[in-house]
Amino acid sequence: MHILITRVDAIGDVVLTLPLCGYLKQIRPDTHITILARSYTKAVVDASDSVDSFIDYDQIFALPEKEQIAQIKQHKFDAILHLITQKDISTLARQAGIPVRVGTISRPYHWRDCNRLIWLRRKVSDEHEAVLHFRLLKPLGINDVPENLWHYYQMNKLATLPVEYSNLLNTDKFTIILHPKSNKNALEWDLERFSQLINLLDKDQYQIFITGSKKEQEELKPWIDTLPAHVIDLTGKLPLDQLITFIKHTDGLLAASTGPLHLAAALGINALGLYPNFRPKHGGRWGPIGAKADYIETQTETLDSISAKEVFDKIKIWKKN
Repeated sequence: MHILITRVDAIGDVVLTLPLCGYLKQIRPDTHITILARSYTKAVVDASDSVDSFIDYDQIFALPEKEQIAQIKQHKFDAILHLITQKDISTLARQAGIPVRVGTISRPYHWRDCNRLIWLRRKVSDEHEAVLHFRLLKPLGINDVPENLWHYYQMNKLATLPVEYSNLLNTDKFTIILHPKSNKNALEWDLERFSQLINLLDKDQYQIFITGSKKEQEELKPWIDTLPAHVIDLTGKLPLDQLITFIKHTDGLLAASTGPLHLAAALGINALGLYPNFRPKHGGRWGPIGAKADYIETQTETLDSISAKEVFDKIKIWKKN
């Protein structure tokens, strides 16, 4: 069976799709899985043992309509799972004649485009996003959600890290990544709180890296210039495939609800997320899923009620990987 899975939003969303793919491969090894996602998330998909192929959403929807349909038809998909609801994808799947099209009853356009509908309203659900993905397997005869979803990430195909970055890692210290920004996709901890945390992390015990996208590099530079000399700035320097490998070789990561946090959890290192406690952004819904993953929820509408000491108390009990 060849299944197309759609998740055309952010890096973290694609990471949280991987447990479903890994579980499918375990119980139905002959399943061929293709993910339709944004071009900038391709490195996440490429790292997974459980995904067989990738379709670039940005590339395919830049084509004329007839070519879009032809492109999808040539893959001979047996089913599509709309993990993210988007009208253009829904229409294309119907036009391409994918036999089994699984969508949600809460989207009116899915009544027209899908022939398998499930009841699912994410905004009012307290179930984790990764668990909600499994609800779309019911029309395929799969009703179970396995325990310990982190077993199913299977992110083992990692890029080679350039020597200039692998040589930065000090194996005698606890290496920790602080990822302050979220591309405006989540509430963010104030930079002053990060500064306070850095002052609590003994430089003789901790090696600290700051990461962020190329776009965030400029925004963070004035703050980074105020940090102690031992803090290493990697903002804007690592493409996603190399960032994934770099995260794997560190001991821990702190971030808000953003892609690198979910990558850290998936890669099996210590991961701590900072979250609000209200729907639909709370940790129970979007928290990191991993054997060494945890999160702190604020009791206010900002993250700033979470103190640096509260975060440090979590980090100081972490063990090296």
